[in-house]
Amino acid sequence: MRVALAHDYLVEGGGAERVLAAFHNLYPSAPIYTSVFDRRTVLPALRDASVITSFLQRLPHRRAVYKWWLPLYPLAFESFDLVQYDVVLSSTSSFAKGVITGPDTVHFCFCHSPSRFNWHYHGYLRRERIGAPQRLALVWLIDFLRIWDVCAAQRVDYFIANSHSTARRIRKFYRREAVVIPAPVDTSFYTPASPPNNGRNSQAAELRVPFPPSVHDSGYFLLVSRLIPYKRVDLAVAACTRLGVPLVVVGDGSALPQLREMAGPSIQFAGRLSDGALREYYRCCTAVIFPGEEDFGIVPLETNACGRPVIAYRGGGALETVVGGITGTFFDAQTPECLAEVLHDFQPEAYDPLAVRRHALQFDTKVFTNRIREYIADRMAIHPPTPIASPATNAAG
Repeated sequence: MRVALAHDYLVEGGGAERVLAAFHNLYPSAPIYTSVFDRRTVLPALRDASVITSFLQRLPHRRAVYKWWLPLYPLAFESFDLVQYDVVLSSTSSFAKGVITGPDTVHFCFCHSPSRFNWHYHGYLRRERIGAPQRLALVWLIDFLRIWDVCAAQRVDYFIANSHSTARRIRKFYRREAVVIPAPVDTSFYTPASPPNNGRNSQAAELRVPFPPSVHDSGYFLLVSRLIPYKRVDLAVAACTRLGVPLVVVGDGSALPQLREMAGPSIQFAGRLSDGALREYYRCCTAVIFPGEEDFGIVPLETNACGRPVIAYRGGGALETVVGGITGTFFDAQTPECLAEVLHDFQPEAYDPLAVRRHALQFDTKVFTNRIREYIADRMAIHPPTPIASPATNAAG
């Protein structure tokens, strides 16, 4: 089959990009169509892929302000010529599903989430620092983008959702059904410490976590996220500051200055880390805090693959990936007080690292790619590719 991949933008290395990397591994010769591409900051697995960018790639300061070109993204994806492909597999939480394909092309869309800035608009604005003039302009823009988003969703032949939570939102906003195939985690890379860590004697000193020596014996909590408002990193920073317990925050983003302002001496910001360094932090932590309401969220499963438990907000995709009492626990309200109460009573030794890891193995990358391959093959049996006519056939015709 002639296959093409599509992705919203390639300027970072988060969970959506890990899904794309799995698609690239499944179809290594398929080109990737995307709006903008920064080879320096994407996952290593995608740096040498055949990437085709839109006209947005030529605009100035594209990495610093790529999200400010919001009105142009629909046009960017509609400008791609994809009619020659049998299959288009898009990976998207916003625009890539809007590519226009030929009548004989079958478009599979792996949807990480219906566009948050369209459908969670008011919650988005409450946490973003946006001035009154920009808010007024966004009111008109969001109205247009919602209409375009619904129209673009009708161009998809088959939706694949990363969770049942996402599938419900696809049904609500797009009036489309979706098969659920959870996103992958590389359990061959994310593995437990040897011997497995029990949450104490956390080896924080070996990782050069700059806490006072007195806290090393009780370990440290870990948070891994893009530092943007809707991720609710502020809850973990506030709760750990209140309790005076050590927290390592891994990641970068626009909310970092505000988080530093509110953080006490027990909070350390590690910035972006290599996958190898992040794995060591996973292995040695007491638990990972997952405070936001995500549609899926790969971090809890990477944590579990390393044998460590998760403390997650009881909502969204975490309800499908965290097993209470087995792989982690929940807090019920997105407040520092509620999270602090759970952190205060948390007992890491209650979790068996091997049982925690067994749960993560269900989401392994090989399991994911096999399910994607089988689903596409099953659907393509209904829509077989159109044969490419040879010159002789054309002449005879």
